[in-house]
Amino acid sequence: MGMAAMVKVPALLRKVTDGKELVECEGKTVADVLESLEAAYPGIRDRLCDGNGEIRRFINIYVNQEDIRFMDGTGTSVNDGDEILIVPAIAGGR
Repeated sequence: MGMAAMVKVPALLRKVTDGKELVECEGKTVADVLESLEAAYPGIRDRLCDGNGEIRRFINIYVNQEDIRFMDGTGTSVNDGDEILIVPAIAGGR
């Protein structure tokens, strides 16, 4: 087995992860983790990425509290035990 990181899934996406809030995923980079998330929960990547495989504008991903937009994007490296947070930026009011 490679590296395992914990991915914190937002409430909006938990219907895809069978209601799980924390999912363990393998991967050396954020992109790898998204691959392994998609393998375990088909369809989740479409909600996180656009047609070009880029993270959607309204989705923020953090590795250990650091926004990957200010790091290496999906190439940001992930180590064993890292916490990956997926945070949808909710636009607009009710």
